[in-house]
Amino acid sequence: MKGRQIVLGRYWGREAAALMVDGRVEDLLFDLSALTTLPPGAICRAVVDRLVKGQGGVFVRLPEGERGFLRGAHGLSEGQSLIVQVTGAAEDGKAIPVSQRVLFRGQTVIATPGAPGVNVSRRIRDEDARARLVALGQGALDDAPADLGLVMRSAAALAEDDAIADEAEGLVSLAIAVMGDLPGRPELLVDAEQPWRAAWIDWADPPPDDVDQGEAAFDAHGVGAVIDRLLDPELDLPGGGFAVIEATRALVAVDVNTGRDTSPAAALKANIALARDLPRQLRLRGFGGQVVIDFAPMPKRDRGTLEQVLRAAFKADGTETTLVGWTAMGLYELSRKRDRVPLVAVALAEAAMVEDEP
Repeated sequence: MKGRQIVLGRYWGREAAALMVDGRVEDLLFDLSALTTLPPGAICRAVVDRLVKGQGGVFVRLPEGERGFLRGAHGLSEGQSLIVQVTGAAEDGKAIPVSQRVLFRGQTVIATPGAPGVNVSRRIRDEDARARLVALGQGALDDAPADLGLVMRSAAALAEDDAIADEAEGLVSLAIAVMGDLPGRPELLVDAEQPWRAAWIDWADPPPDDVDQGEAAFDAHGVGAVIDRLLDPELDLPGGGFAVIEATRALVAVDVNTGRDTSPAAALKANIALARDLPRQLRLRGFGGQVVIDFAPMPKRDRGTLEQVLRAAFKADGTETTLVGWTAMGLYELSRKRDRVPLVAVALAEAAMVEDEP
């Protein structure tokens, strides 16, 4: 179907959600409880463990004996308690990335400790609507600390005032309680949202055109088949070409091939197709970090065209990405924020649980 559709179903026996745009899967959310106790989005009390000179941050102790790494931490001392939010998935043998920039997210409102004031989404351009939302936000902040703020999301433009006010007041109360719960040992204070609830929050902006929920919803919309294909490193491209996307400990390697047609025109076609779909593939597969692409051989004069496609694709994606450029060996390099657990890791964790069942 046309438009934005949220599909709430189950996969691997657990809650899962899919965002579909014009009938194509654009994003996926899974229950990560089989894999980690501190998924991205979790808010917890941490304790500074060790200052790391030269790395621009500190190691912190997290709940369940986990270790986190906080970048850009200044003025902290060992043993100090602080509130942090998990911002990404940890690599094997590495600390979990966390941030002191904590966000309490709702469908229409985001509470922002440390960022005071009421800000309204730039997508809302009607001045009367902006003024109405500012007034609602200021009302929710009447008795709040001076350093607490709110962001009114674009989804608020279509919501009822009472619903916005209720959500804003609830998030303000939660933020005050959590940010004030500073003393003590490492502890999970707010768990990450489960997929069905997270879908309403993450994909509410802009609001979906349709929502389908049910035990068989994933099968009905072909989402399960898409997940199965995503677990295969090989990706078919138009015109008989294909790409292989594989993650190693050091980086994500992408190899583009034209298939039987090795002409320059076929190479450019395959390369552009991969470039347009790469942000979506990395998002759905849960890949981040350093990404190195071996494009199909093409004349250097076509590199500018390909870079324009890459820039446009990643600009629309929204995830923090740095396009580094061409290496001396003719490879293309980029760096993408590692903000989710790899899909293959979720699948392996679920498979292991099934094997362990009596």
